Amino acid sequence: MKLLQNQVLKNEGKKSILYDVFYKKNSLKKPVVIFCHGYKGFKDWGAWNLVGKEFVKNNFAFIKFNFSHNGGTIKNPIDFPDLEAFGNNNFSHELNDIEIILESLIKNKDFKKDFDFNDISLIGHSRGAGSVIIKASENKKISKVISWAGVSDFKVRFNEGSNEFDNWKKKGVMYVENARTKQLMPHYFQFFQDFKKNEERFNIKSAVEKLKIPFLIIHGSKDNSVLPGEGENLFSWSKSGEIQIIEGSDHVFKSKHPWQSKKLPEDLKKVVYLTINFLKKN
Repeated sequence: MKLLQNQVLKNEGKKSILYDVFYKKNSLKKPVVIFCHGYKGFKDWGAWNLVGKEFVKNNFAFIKFNFSHNGGTIKNPIDFPDLEAFGNNNFSHELNDIEIILESLIKNKDFKKDFDFNDISLIGHSRGAGSVIIKASENKKISKVISWAGVSDFKVRFNEGSNEFDNWKKKGVMYVENARTKQLMPHYFQFFQDFKKNEERFNIKSAVEKLKIPFLIIHGSKDNSVLPGEGENLFSWSKSGEIQIIEGSDHVFKSKHPWQSKKLPEDLKKVVYLTINFLKKN
């Protein structure tokens, strides 16, 4: 297994993107899977490395990356030393990051013999699922798209009209505590302004309705972070969707950070193999 970890993708005067590539060097062309983390997430969270290795065992190329404005840095990709970047993140940045990763992989001569760029799938976890659904609706190079515990609506999360929203607008910033690091993480009001400017593009329902490619939705029945009804929404809007509910499972499919075991939690392993089987049959 070839593991290229913490590769740096320069981004023309903008923030660089840190990414990993997992694959086998053999004579077979491998379908490409690109994984996108969620809110306050990062590519090395929990058991994501084990997830990548499981895909490689099944002859996929697996790529995961940190969104450029997730708050990590090249030297410290796991914690969030760059809170200014985190505060300036928005959906436009995330969709642009996916595009840059995609184009960089396709242009990379080192991968031409091993990767099948006619078979590219996107997986998104949580908020990342909303981003990959939108990207898959826009980019014809995407063959399949998968939501793991994915959101169905960006707009509702801004809670417009609430006192909290009004204070955010007035002050220009609000803070959310990171339960793991105890940091107060800023959200600048530009996040909402970017959403409003691109509201039609960032409508997940519209994006799902445009999809003409295979679409898999996986959700835990006990997900308290993104309720299972959001997965059901995605399925109800889709012309090409399949849904799998993992009974008793939570938002991260019984994983956690840090993940000390060398084995995947059973729920996450089930998610991985539901995804692999879906990709193989479509």
